[in-house]
Amino acid sequence: MPGLVKASAGSAKRKRSSSDKRPSKRARSESSEEDGQAQILLLENEIFESKKNYNNVATLIKILKTDSEDADDSVIAAISLCRVFTRFIVAGDLANKKGATDQEAVVVKWLKERYTEYKNSLFDLLGEEGISATALALCMRLLKTEGENTRTQEYQFPSSFLTGIVQALVKPESDANARKEFSEKFVEEYDDIRFYTFEAIKRVLEEPRSAASAHQVFDNVFEILTTIESVPESEEELEDFYIPAPKKSKHALFTLTKHKKRAQDAWYALVTMDLSEDQRKSILKIMSTSVAPWFIKPELLMDFCTDSYNAGGSTSLAALSGLFYLIQEKNLDYPSFYQKLYGLLDSEIMHSKHRSSFFKLMDTFLSSTHLPVVLVASFVKRLSRLTLNAPPGGVVTVVPWIYNILQKHPTCTFMIHRVTRTAEGKALLESEGLADPFLVEEEDPMKTHAIDSCLWEIVMLQSHYHPNVATLAKIISEQFTKYAYNLEDFLDHTYGSMLEDELSKDVKKVPVVEYEIPKKIFSKQEEGSGKEDSLLVKLWDFN
Repeated sequence: MPGLVKASAGSAKRKRSSSDKRPSKRARSESSEEDGQAQILLLENEIFESKKNYNNVATLIKILKTDSEDADDSVIAAISLCRVFTRFIVAGDLANKKGATDQEAVVVKWLKERYTEYKNSLFDLLGEEGISATALALCMRLLKTEGENTRTQEYQFPSSFLTGIVQALVKPESDANARKEFSEKFVEEYDDIRFYTFEAIKRVLEEPRSAASAHQVFDNVFEILTTIESVPESEEELEDFYIPAPKKSKHALFTLTKHKKRAQDAWYALVTMDLSEDQRKSILKIMSTSVAPWFIKPELLMDFCTDSYNAGGSTSLAALSGLFYLIQEKNLDYPSFYQKLYGLLDSEIMHSKHRSSFFKLMDTFLSSTHLPVVLVASFVKRLSRLTLNAPPGGVVTVVPWIYNILQKHPTCTFMIHRVTRTAEGKALLESEGLADPFLVEEEDPMKTHAIDSCLWEIVMLQSHYHPNVATLAKIISEQFTKYAYNLEDFLDHTYGSMLEDELSKDVKKVPVVEYEIPKKIFSKQEEGSGKEDSLLVKLWDFN
């Protein structure tokens, strides 16, 4: 085609740092602005009038990619190009036709290259604040047009185009507003967009990158994945499609297992990254609600949870919560679960800021009445021992927790008051005393012999220096008439909060204080006054 200027599809993309982004207002006259917009519209109309004006496509792309003081020209050029390429796609001008001449094939090839260049420019705009929303809308409009008009005999989703969009949205320099809009308006709403977004995320995460870049990419991908609020439970729920659904009912888009497989691959690629402690915690917090339900092979998460437990601290606690979900809901076998949980019971947990979360989880972990009594007894005894050196805020959490556990596992109530019945035992008790059979150093809760011990530590707490602790500890010695205590009422207490509660109590009766200031301290009282000399005068003579 005469005069057709071929531009390189791989030309350098425009890149801007956050400080170089274009301002929202243009520093030029309104007439100049109108002239620029009119010129863009004129170039667009000329393309529609004749194929001889296809070079205008390259001109519009140049305007789109040109750095200027304002984004208006670029945005208008991008919109014009969207209309141009939409018409090309609908008309089939981007596809080779049978019987086409060599010259026509060259034109089609050139248009395809310009279309790729245009899409790459839109991907760049997804990182620019203020323009990203428009760029995303144009990308999704083109995606829909491609999906509706580039079909052959089979259904064909433009997955490579969507991968480019996802790749641009999860880059460290991408705009958060565009990512949020994409997640909420498209990924969450449409089953086909979600299906192929999972596939795109897996591809993007497999690309090599630096540690700093990987950290930001994780956050951006995590943001997209967590936007999905619910997991489809049946194939009947797969009915909302952005692009008209395929005609074949056996297509992967209609198969729930295929959907979960794509999601599983995306999440697995994310959890197997080199994660920081905070990133591990963020995944573990939503393990049971947003991650594990997607997995058709939940055993893939066992290694992640185990590695997270080995990280120590609060990460271990969150990891055990994930493991418990996999055991309870997915029927996975993890024999050392309670042993690892028992290993977290040390003096530090009583002073930890995560203490309330720990006891909430402990209440869940030990709620089953099918647990061995020796196992439950070990946890009760270990926590009782820890209360001897715990702050008052920790003690007031442990005592109601023990009360509730004893209610659920009445076989353990023998630990409250154990009586020596044999004559030999009574004689030994009176002469030498009895040693506590509880093995403190034993790591296996099934071998501590806690069930043979008693809760003498709680009796010691009944003489605690803090009146609230002493009063609360006495509930173990009373009849178990209350079914259970609401643990929420005893969590998050500190020494300061307990002192404030004590000082804020209303005094029902003001204490009577009787005193009188003596008139003479160092000298004897006057005779006949009826007052006794002070002890100081009786011991010393100051005359």
